[in-house]
Amino acid sequence: MSVLKTSLLCASILVAPSTFANVQPKTVAEEINVVGSEKIIFQNGEIKMVGNLYLPTNYDQSKKYPAIVVSHPWGGVKEQTAGLYAQQLAKQGFVTLAFDASHYGESGGLQRDLENPADHVQDIRSAVGYLSSLTQVDNSRIGTLGICAGGGYTLHEAQDDLRVKAVASVVAYDIGDATRNGIQGSPVTAADRQKLLQAVGEQLNKEAAGSPVLVEQLLPSRDTLDANTPAFVREATDYYLTPRGAHPRATNRYVVTSPGLHMAYYPLEHMERISPRPVLLIAGEKAQTLKFSQQAYEKSQEPKELMIIPGASHFDLYDKPQYVIPAVNKLTYFFKKNL
Repeated sequence: MSVLKTSLLCASILVAPSTFANVQPKTVAEEINVVGSEKIIFQNGEIKMVGNLYLPTNYDQSKKYPAIVVSHPWGGVKEQTAGLYAQQLAKQGFVTLAFDASHYGESGGLQRDLENPADHVQDIRSAVGYLSSLTQVDNSRIGTLGICAGGGYTLHEAQDDLRVKAVASVVAYDIGDATRNGIQGSPVTAADRQKLLQAVGEQLNKEAAGSPVLVEQLLPSRDTLDANTPAFVREATDYYLTPRGAHPRATNRYVVTSPGLHMAYYPLEHMERISPRPVLLIAGEKAQTLKFSQQAYEKSQEPKELMIIPGASHFDLYDKPQYVIPAVNKLTYFFKKNL
């Protein structure tokens, strides 16, 4: 695998009693995010953003509800894990919004498949503004939740957005640190970083001279995996490239110069700015990305919580009921307490 791609591939506390222990989250393949959602449009500057809005069970239009913005992982779309969490939290009494990040899915933004951290932070900020404008939302009770890279962006955005009253992440992925240093089992050396930046610079020069923007496959095809493939990559393909999580608008493509933007990105550097607003970090015991949640916790000030779910890997927390249920239970308790 090339240096460019290697550097790209991405993230115990007592759980509150379950209020819906018998409700099993369904997989994307079972179309959980199609039933009961309302497609909405909002703006991030000139970019048209598209999301799915979920209303609470037994919704009463005469009431105002707390609301949560839910952000998806790198390369994902709103119909995947972000939509699953959004729907489950809506069942617990929140208005929730899962949206396609700019450059992805049904949202606008060129170049397509560009992973620009600054754009994604502004996406979240715009989504918070959209929710605050809704008559059914109490705009003093808005929270944010992000999964994988969406978690890193969400934690970053909340540091300086006082409209966000509580923030949470599930298997947060620091796309900057991962690009600079790799994740468990995939270390990146100083020489690797130099090669990566050299490759990015050469490609940017080609594009400046008129060559088309270079977009390549993000995850390898499943038939090319072997014993040397990192476990994180195998788990990613098992979610994104199978009926378990595949979606036609999740194209498994990326702009190859994106890592030049990631290299200088430090989303967890000022976690202390969130305080005194509460932060909740949920991670899997076996997740290669556990270190990012631990780092975010260490940098945060009170009130803060780190929940490590026993036995769970990074991608287990995308959709597997035995791990998603305790995560949603904890998120429900956290947001009901703080919104």
